[in-house]
Amino acid sequence: MQNLGIFTIPKELKRTDELINSSIPINWHDLTTKLQSETLCVKPARDGCSTGVARLRCKEDLEVYVSALESCLPRLTANSLSKAHGVIEMPNPTSKFFIFEPFVETDEIVISHKSAGGNTRHLTWKGQNEWVEVTVGVMGRKGDMHSLSPSITVKETGDILSLEEKFQGGTGINLTPPPTTIISNEALQKCKQRIEIVANTLGLEGFSRIDAFVNAYNGEVLVIEVNTVPGMTPSTVLIHQALAENPPIYPRQFFRIVLDLALQRSK
Repeated sequence: MQNLGIFTIPKELKRTDELINSSIPINWHDLTTKLQSETLCVKPARDGCSTGVARLRCKEDLEVYVSALESCLPRLTANSLSKAHGVIEMPNPTSKFFIFEPFVETDEIVISHKSAGGNTRHLTWKGQNEWVEVTVGVMGRKGDMHSLSPSITVKETGDILSLEEKFQGGTGINLTPPPTTIISNEALQKCKQRIEIVANTLGLEGFSRIDAFVNAYNGEVLVIEVNTVPGMTPSTVLIHQALAENPPIYPRQFFRIVLDLALQRSK
């Protein structure tokens, strides 16, 4: 799918018991060599909502993470790893497999507090790194999935969005659609077209959420993961994205569409 401007992140799958019972330095060398990256992103397989997702910068970080798995810790406390981060909720029960990927660097998006002498907020983004992390809702019939407007969720601390920042109201800040100062309208439309290709190629139907990095300048897509059963709370970005449609799709109508699609499939 590379010629379509759609890419996937290389991954290595490790069994939890293998991580616990084998050498940390050997595992770290093996992973960084195979993935050709000095820092890694780890996440439990078949889980979501940022549960257990962490950035590992060195073998000592891997040791801390594996020790938490061995001890079945419910969470990693803030700043347990080598760089400052928030609380990381761990999977419960512990996943049997964990996925390792190269960590994709993105420029920090900062929303300032009140400006001097005014009440407006300011958004700053260096734009030196071309990739921006987004999450995109898709909905529709199989083979005819429609992409909603992507959202950028601004992190409060650390490199990974926390569970609260994704789903708890009043924490993470969702930018839907992304400001044109970050992603141009042309790049955004190309991104949505590519997300629809991904959804239709995978045979998705009903509604799902696709997490990806998008190239802010040409709309190329680097797929992170596909959530076929996305988390739903009053703060979920799917509701924000539906409201950003033209005309807006209000929550009652959104769920009516979802139910209608399910009924059509069951007939």
